[in-house]
Amino acid sequence: MKSRNTFVRILGAAAGALTWAVLAQGGAGAAEPSTETVAEAASGYAVQVYDYPNADKILAEQNIVLKRGDGHIVLADCAAGGDLLRFLARDHDDVCFEVTADEGRLTLELPAVHGVKTDDSANTHLEMTAEGDQVEYDIPADTWAGVGESVDGRDHVLVEIRVTN
Repeated sequence: MKSRNTFVRILGAAAGALTWAVLAQGGAGAAEPSTETVAEAASGYAVQVYDYPNADKILAEQNIVLKRGDGHIVLADCAAGGDLLRFLARDHDDVCFEVTADEGRLTLELPAVHGVKTDDSANTHLEMTAEGDQVEYDIPADTWAGVGESVDGRDHVLVEIRVTN
């Protein structure tokens, strides 16, 4: 009986040592650890930068700086009529935008803006600058309103349009 107990102890110790050795080596037949980063292993990501499409062409042809947006406020032809967001600017023909969703955002630079006609579907928030000051206006849907120069006599640049329902 004593030799059987000794044999079991030796066998248990050998199994424990073998288990430790396998775990320390990363498992039997384990592959070498990868040095590949997650970025290298993953497929590429599409990064949306929200730059306004054809902005350079629009600047050259119409002298309007369109920067970035979510695609829900897009430049439109005022002559086409319809329900458009229309801006009156002293140094420019009227500039119109079509609002294509319940919410939208567009950053731009349109100088000498003095009036706006909002479309009939959304409330419009405007951010303008005048001589280093930031000025904001909230205009209800389907409203003509004086903004910028017509309100305080200073030349204003329209820098952001946001629409919300």
